Amino acid sequence: MAGPVQSIERAAAILRLLAGGPRRLGLGEVAASLGLAKGTAHGILRTLQHVDFVEQDAETGKYQLGAALLHLGTSYLDVNELRSRSLNWADALAARSGEAVRLGTPLEGQVLIVHHVFRPDDTFQTLDVGSLLPLHASSLGKVLLAFGTADPDPEPGLAAYTRHTLIDPERLARALTEVREVGWAAEIQEMSMGEAGLAAPIRGHGGLVVGAIGLSGPVERICDSQGRPRPQLISLIREAARAISRDLGAARW
Repeated sequence: MAGPVQSIERAAAILRLLAGGPRRLGLGEVAASLGLAKGTAHGILRTLQHVDFVEQDAETGKYQLGAALLHLGTSYLDVNELRSRSLNWADALAARSGEAVRLGTPLEGQVLIVHHVFRPDDTFQTLDVGSLLPLHASSLGKVLLAFGTADPDPEPGLAAYTRHTLIDPERLARALTEVREVGWAAEIQEMSMGEAGLAAPIRGHGGLVVGAIGLSGPVERICDSQGRPRPQLISLIREAARAISRDLGAARW
């Protein structure tokens, strides 16, 4: 069996590098970050630019992701069965709960948001589709970890986003055991202070967990006065997860 093609691996690494930061990068920065010779990095960047995967700023000469990638991403969303089967149920969940709803799948040790329904009010909100969330600090990620759908980051140490983030492996393991027992996950101010979220697993054929659906909002709306997730929201999210699972062919639901 043929091994991986090095030039493609390097091109993918450059795209990930450009996607990982808020600013454009120069040739030297790209080469140094990936340990490539400038000539090699330049050749790959020029090829990516030729197919519109990368754009170069005319004034600074620095690089950023190209518009063609947006089309590829949109095409992925169009053919993603998990997302397409979830659209109506996610809309209904947002309407019934009054909170924002997100659908997540695993990607490279994180949670990729493939669908996002805004909270049904007039507050300013930012679309999260395409965003990546940490596995250990999000309710969606805890579901994927608990049911073996996603693998934890092999790098040592877990990032602390707030003082409530579970960064101790033993505490996280106990929390994931509880997720498997109760069938849903919560994160309360673990990724952002004042915010909380709930999530439940979505199953496909054979009962395997293929993704998660979650809702999020201010902690005082997600939790009661004792700081516990509101039972009615837990029921709503589990009902939505079961409905999507049935549509995906999960017989046990």
